[in-house]
Amino acid sequence: MQPLEANDPTVIGTYRLLGRLGAGGMGRVYLGRSPGGRTVAVKVVRSELADDAEFRTRFRREVDAARRVGGAWSAPVLDADTESPVPWIATGYVAGPALSDAVAEIGPLPETGALALGAGLAETLAHVHGLGLVHRDLKPANVLLALDGPRLIDFGIARAMDATAAGATGTGVVVGSPGYMSPEQVLARPIGPPSDVFALGAVLAYATTGRGPFRGDSAAVLLYKVAHEEPELDGMPAGLREVAEACLAKDPAARPSPVEVARRLVPGGASALVRQGWLPAALTGQLAARAVELLNLEAAAPQEAAPAGFGPAPSDYVPLAREREPWPEPEPGPEKPRRRRIAVAAAVVVTLAVAAGLAVWLLPRDGKSSGPVAATESATGTPASVPAAFIGRWKGDTTTSNLGAPGTMDITIKDGRVGAVVGRDHSVLDFLGTTYDCSGDWKLSKVTAKEIVLDTSGGTNPHPGICSDGSNNERFTLNSDGTLYYKSGDSLAGKPEGDLTKSGG
Repeated sequence: MQPLEANDPTVIGTYRLLGRLGAGGMGRVYLGRSPGGRTVAVKVVRSELADDAEFRTRFRREVDAARRVGGAWSAPVLDADTESPVPWIATGYVAGPALSDAVAEIGPLPETGALALGAGLAETLAHVHGLGLVHRDLKPANVLLALDGPRLIDFGIARAMDATAAGATGTGVVVGSPGYMSPEQVLARPIGPPSDVFALGAVLAYATTGRGPFRGDSAAVLLYKVAHEEPELDGMPAGLREVAEACLAKDPAARPSPVEVARRLVPGGASALVRQGWLPAALTGQLAARAVELLNLEAAAPQEAAPAGFGPAPSDYVPLAREREPWPEPEPGPEKPRRRRIAVAAAVVVTLAVAAGLAVWLLPRDGKSSGPVAATESATGTPASVPAAFIGRWKGDTTTSNLGAPGTMDITIKDGRVGAVVGRDHSVLDFLGTTYDCSGDWKLSKVTAKEIVLDTSGGTNPHPGICSDGSNNERFTLNSDGTLYYKSGDSLAGKPEGDLTKSGG
């Protein structure tokens, strides 16, 4: 990521630009922030291309295809203006490098990572093809690696299956990337979903070996080998190699469907592996550094008016982060897992690789505490259940020991005896374009007239690397003014603490 240059815009639509992510033949891509705080990637077309009618048609097609795809494993389109003097498109920002960059820097993915990658891309292709589209340019540079799974991007040459070859690309024109194109693309024959499956097989080979399945020192050599020679798959894990070989069949009819590829790679779906942590430690360390960089860019970016020629964001845009509904009464049945699940607030998570796995550090908002009031016993002795003064919905800012970063707390507390679930935090939040529910149940473990202690440990973490595993020492002390002083024993969350005010929820 690079800082903005003197000739770069600072605002596009209502998106404030923070830095430059990259540049290419089509134009420049910037990192931006929406009015609601969402991080976005804004692609701006080069001015000379904007005057090219054929190019503008292609850009409209890219925007339309990306809007139709949406969903998991792809970057959603948030806004676009294809008709302005300088066309642009804003998509959800994916906090992760391209597969091509990651492999070049840290080497091939481990087998688990490659399985999750292949299954995630296959699930995306199944969705794309179900919409009547063919991507036509699946390659390592168009696959991004994020903590919560792979993303397929750049639908610049995607085309509807029923479009004629004489459409926007012209009859007989070869489109795609040498080494990752299908034989039918190379030979300018009709293409369909199997063409994307061929490219998926080539991407799997690259992800696991660091090399494409067809090698040569020129585009002409690569294209010849794609059309006429067998792929080189030495070094691939056996199971992945079998799937890649099937995908790379010369005959389109002999290739498996994306659904079959996904099933063969991960029968339970890509999400099952992603939740376990699918990226190597070296890459998660890079993502941690990128998260800190985002904070620095946010602090330094100026607020300026939008330049002429860039349209506004849509009026119906709403950030993904939404507040939970009030906590319902639990239905009869087995007790729910009692664990506190801390999610990302309006900042970022810094993920650090440690010997035992990944530790998540919460970066919340500023807040000051007046300090705890000493807990005392009531005149009649220790209460048997939650005192009335603690019951209700409580919200407030907190501070943590993680780099001095701030955060927030939102919890509903109800009546109950020691050993019962009496609390639930509200943590349905948005992290770089993805929504995570890290809410959890809090069990009462100790109570006095002035202090309650809750236990949030145990249970299964739904988003390892994003949600915390909680603590058995979550203290709420009654302040003299009726507020609560909250002090957490959750080390991975930075032991947040701060004063909470009853909100009436």
